[in-house]
Order: sequence, then C-alpha cells, then structure tokens
Amino acid sequence: MTCHVPGVLKIVLQRLALGLVTLFVVSIVIFVAVNALPGDFAQVILGQGATPEAVAAIRRDLALDEPLVTRYVGWLGAILTGDLGTSFAQLNFQSSLGGGEMKTVASQIAPRFANTIFLAGVTAAIAVPVAVALGVLAALYRGSVFDRFTNIFTLSSVSSPEFFLAYMLILFLAVLNPMLPSLSNIYDGMAFSERLRATMLPALTLTLIVLAQMMRMTRAAIINLLASPYIEMARLKGISPMRVIVRHALPNALAPIINVIALNLAYLITGVVVVEVVFVYPGIGQLFVDAVKIRDIPVVQACCLIFAAAYILLNLTADILSILSNPRLRHPK
Repeated sequence: MTCHVPGVLKIVLQRLALGLVTLFVVSIVIFVAVNALPGDFAQVILGQGATPEAVAAIRRDLALDEPLVTRYVGWLGAILTGDLGTSFAQLNFQSSLGGGEMKTVASQIAPRFANTIFLAGVTAAIAVPVAVALGVLAALYRGSVFDRFTNIFTLSSVSSPEFFLAYMLILFLAVLNPMLPSLSNIYDGMAFSERLRATMLPALTLTLIVLAQMMRMTRAAIINLLASPYIEMARLKGISPMRVIVRHALPNALAPIINVIALNLAYLITGVVVVEVVFVYPGIGQLFVDAVKIRDIPVVQACCLIFAAAYILLNLTADILSILSNPRLRHPK
C-alpha cells in the first residue's frame, strides 16, 4: 500500500503555517514584555546620579523614545532580513573606547548558541537511549522491584529543583570525588575530549531532569500495547518477551515517545538558563541572564525569540514525525 503523500503534505504544510503564525504572535509578546521590564539601560550605564537630560539624550540616541509600535515594526523588519541589531552594551563599550568595530547581537549569540546546542546534544545522547532502555525494561518487568526503584528515582530527580541537582552533582562528583570540573570553562580551540569533560556535569544535571518523563512515557506506551491481539499472537508463537517489546510493541509506540522526546529536547535548548548559570557555562542562557541584568534590550529580545523559535520548531518536528509514524494518516482508506 503506497503512502498517501498529498494528504500528509497538506497536514505538514498546515502545521508549518500554524508554527509561523505562532512565532509572529510570540514575537509581539516578547517585544512588549521585554520593553515592559522595570529599569532603563540609559539609567543603568549613567548611574543613579545621572541628570534627566543625559538619560533622555541616550534614550533618544538608542531610539527608546519612539512609539512602541514603530520600534516593533522596525525590529521585525530587521529580523526578517537577518539583522538582530547591535547590543546596547556594545554601543556603550565602543563609545568609551572612542570607536572600533562593534559586535552585532548575532555575532554575540552565535558562539553562545553553539555551546548550548553542544550541551543539549550531549544531554540528548545520554538521556534518550537511557530513558528508552529504562522504559522498555520497566515495561518488561512492571510491578517488580526494578520497576518501582526506577520510578521512584526518576520521579525524585524530576521533582527536585534544577539548582539542587546541580549542587548535589558538584558535591559528589567535583568536591568529594574530584572526577569532573565544577565550572564549565569552555573556550575556542578547546580539544573535543576536554570540551566534553567540561560539559559533563551540566549534561548529567539536565539528564536527571528530562529522564523521568521520557522513561515513563516509553513505559506507558509499551504497556498500553501489550494487551493488543498481535502482541498476544506473537507471545503464542513463543517469541521471547524482550523481542516482543523491541520488535513489535516499540515501533508502534513511537508516536507518543517521539512527542515527549521532542518536548524534552526543546527544554534542553530553552530551559537551560538555571543550569548554565550554576556551572557558569558560556551558553545562550548565561548571555540572556547577563543581558537582563543591564537591560540590554536587543540581546534579551533576540535570546527570547531564539528560545521561542527553537521550541516551536521542535514541537512542529514532533507533530510531523508523529504524522509520518501514524499508519492511519499515511495510508487512509
């Protein structure tokens, strides 16, 4: 039976269109929310003793005195051309030096975002296979001591605050047993093995956070299929329980598993702020926190937009993969 391409393509295009509309709406929310933050960049750089005239002059130079709608239209137009703007902090820094080449927001974000992607990739490489393996084993031995222990451990880890898990790992793996560095000192030209070692503690922290949901979804999806007639037939044929799950149940449980994995991968990119701050990891989350502190509006807006785009993109990917893995959508009658 051939795949019904037009129907699937129509659904995929609808999802993509919905994603673009969602991103547009989110961009409005981001712009309004960031500009509603208390504090003012001009006041921050001039200090509390600045005169109102000096503050007004800097606000005028940075176009902060223009109407909100005008500024949003200009910002969105620049974004569509690939221009994320120039950091306010860079403008101030360059003016204090009397000129020089200014770094754009994109050039500041690019290496930080690459570091965050590397951290997310290392975490996913650990968490996804471990979660799926634990889910399969928990489904195979459900009700056993292993099943109960796995559920208690993963639920305990996901229920703990991120900073608590991070500090516990630092205590046990960096202080009491100095196996890994407590701070992630990442720099250009670093060897891959050293980079991996410096990233391991934040990656293990994130693994403990995302492991539970993926493992429990895998377990639930497989258990739900074990009562199916074709699974019973496979058992009657004498196929081993592990092979029944891996060869017959797991492929048919991919849709919900893919969804929960994609959602957790989205978290690994958008929710790493606390972990990056604890380990001083030079990612986009750390850059975002630093920009918020000094009210660097262009950087904050760009970071928020990247977080939103990554989250929406990964959710769309999950939807599309779920569609492609659903026989009823791929092979309609």
